[in-house]
Amino acid sequence: MMIFFQTNPTTIFVFLISLILSSHHFSTALDSEVGGGTDAETRFSYIEGSPTGPENWGQLNYPLWIACGNGTMQSPIDIQQVQVSPTLGELKRHYKPAPAVLVNNGYDIAVEWTQDAGKITINGTDYKLQECHWHSPSEHTFNGTRYDLEIHVVHNSSTGKIAVVGILYNYGLPDPFLERLYPKITSIGSGEERNLGMVNPEEIIFDSKEYYRYNGSLTTPPCTENVTWTIFKKVKMVSKIQVNALREAVDEGFEENARPTQQSGGIAVEFYTPRENGGST
Repeated sequence: MMIFFQTNPTTIFVFLISLILSSHHFSTALDSEVGGGTDAETRFSYIEGSPTGPENWGQLNYPLWIACGNGTMQSPIDIQQVQVSPTLGELKRHYKPAPAVLVNNGYDIAVEWTQDAGKITINGTDYKLQECHWHSPSEHTFNGTRYDLEIHVVHNSSTGKIAVVGILYNYGLPDPFLERLYPKITSIGSGEERNLGMVNPEEIIFDSKEYYRYNGSLTTPPCTENVTWTIFKKVKMVSKIQVNALREAVDEGFEENARPTQQSGGIAVEFYTPRENGGST
């Protein structure tokens, strides 16, 4: 025997609305947890002095972004006095072509590899390549000098550790990697994704052996710490047209998407050079 219950239409409507709101809340929480939420509750900006500016990031999505406000190993930093450490050795990278997509996050432009694109090895730990993105102007500075662009190449280990390689650029000749991406950068809208086919990470040329190494954080919320940073000493060239394309593609207010340098008094910075000249620089 089947029993049928009579349900008030108003009750059904209220139930459906509650279900939708609950789903939205879960989605927002998930976005916030990975640090890329674009919901109004988790939106951040680079406008210093504004309620969502860098000095307030730690309060915007409490406690998930708390490190942005009270962390002790925050990035970026101004690289000044360093300790020369020839024993660090050359950065070992083993990249290979893999499918990738171009993503407009609204606050930056990124290339994300969707399959295994290789790795770098630091102190015996392998870090698999995940993505790269750009900041303009540069986030890291050398002795107070800020440059026109910085690329961050992000890697993760099997245990969840993060290693980021940074390269700084000044205006000059076009960068070959950005030149390849330029047509799609100029046509991609905020929140959109474009297929790039096979992309060889080797196109992000690491043409310098000298680098700085320190332990810091992500430079965007949630500002996760214990990130191994490798910043190449050599400043490369990029055209002003290419930088303008990156700036024009993102949301209004994110044309300049560089976090201010953070207090780095307690952070030790090592410098690797093949020349064993010892001392500090």
